[in-house]
Amino acid sequence: MILKVARLGHPVIRTPALAVDPAQINTHDFQRLLDDMVETMREYVGVGLAAPQVHLSLQVAVLEVERHPRYPDAPSVPLTFLINPEVTITDRAAIDEWEGCLSVPEMRGVTPRYRALRVKALGRDGAPLDFVARDFHARVIQHETDHLRGEVYLDRMRDLRTLAYLAEWQRFALKPGG
Repeated sequence: MILKVARLGHPVIRTPALAVDPAQINTHDFQRLLDDMVETMREYVGVGLAAPQVHLSLQVAVLEVERHPRYPDAPSVPLTFLINPEVTITDRAAIDEWEGCLSVPEMRGVTPRYRALRVKALGRDGAPLDFVARDFHARVIQHETDHLRGEVYLDRMRDLRTLAYLAEWQRFALKPGG
């Protein structure tokens, strides 16, 4: 089922999410939520979706990058479920790139993100995950875990003059720093 996406201004977007009780992960209702989040992310052509974006204050995010029309050069990221994620930055070099968000529709802005990070979380089946993500993969994880803390990419932007409506951004092919 496609879920309604909360937009910036709804309190759930700015509220830190609650940890998921691991005993709930393998329940029918929680597994259905995960399926619905994936379906919603794909319907809206996103590369990630956090539970607060679908009006649920839970530490859950899904992500996937496979031949994505908005990011055709991005490396593939398999469908990943992050429950109660903990992120540790492993490379503090910041990369400025354009970002958008399903909760801030039709907008894009240049946002710095760290180059690499280590992620510890529970996966879809409740088993522990522990991996390193780099570059675009790391960007997507940082974006989604920001949502779990009640933050959005706008909070990280260094220069709000890069904030643009998607249609204008596409029309003028803006570049970082330009």
